[in-house]
Amino acid sequence: MSTGQRSRVGARKAGARLLVPMTVLFTVWLFPGAARAESDLPLFDAHVHYNREAWEVLPPEAAITILDRAGVARALVSSTPDDGTLRLWEQAPDRIVPEVRPYRSRNDMGTWTKDSSVLAYVTERLQRGIYRGIGEFHLSGGEANDPVPRGFVELASRHGILLHCHCDEKAIEDLASLAKGVRVLWAHAGMDSSVQTVEKLLDAHPNLWVELSIRSDISPGGVLDPAWRALFLKHPDRFLVGTDTWINSQWERMPEILAGFRKWLRQLPPAVGEKIARGNGDRLFSPR
Repeated sequence: MSTGQRSRVGARKAGARLLVPMTVLFTVWLFPGAARAESDLPLFDAHVHYNREAWEVLPPEAAITILDRAGVARALVSSTPDDGTLRLWEQAPDRIVPEVRPYRSRNDMGTWTKDSSVLAYVTERLQRGIYRGIGEFHLSGGEANDPVPRGFVELASRHGILLHCHCDEKAIEDLASLAKGVRVLWAHAGMDSSVQTVEKLLDAHPNLWVELSIRSDISPGGVLDPAWRALFLKHPDRFLVGTDTWINSQWERMPEILAGFRKWLRQLPPAVGEKIARGNGDRLFSPR
């Protein structure tokens, strides 16, 4: 596991109970002037969680209002537990793209790859027929070949859905190779993987897409990095943006975070920027 991924997983565990005060979230919800989205570049947010900690302070209609304010046309949502995703989907089924997360609780995060009950759980949830993916889940090293990830590949193939993985370079290469007939979405572009590594993996695996949440190196100081720009121009159909609302403060900051994406998206040719902003997400998850 890379240093960045270890830090990220550790932060998830440490922040499990970190809650934004209810008054802060409701200020964002109730007062439209608090954060106005730029409506001329609507986004597909490919990394949203509506976890228990969020729904305890932010009702579904409030969460949808934050999406409105942030200019999010559609969102790929997974939650711990999955009931959070269902709550948002029931509130706005035309905008929420649900994927089933394998974590019944945060305790599953470190053990799920060999836990047959997790595979049974995901298999049962998929019977609802509404999910467009399995994830976001975490893998490192050679874990893609563990029994449950291999089972996810079979389920994704059977249901015609996507796999959404937060993982290091070894794990994403293994998963994309194992799942040749299945689309794979790589969370955070590996978190700290180099542009050259991302390019190499995209070149090698036509079934791989990349979402760019929590990658501040793309536009340091608000200026699009030349190497990332070149990669976006080379593979304009393979990238999506995302917020990653893994803790409640990310919900509060969603309009600000996505404004940062819009700033560098506008530094690309319009056709490319619009694909990464929304078009690629709509094509991956065409409305049913």
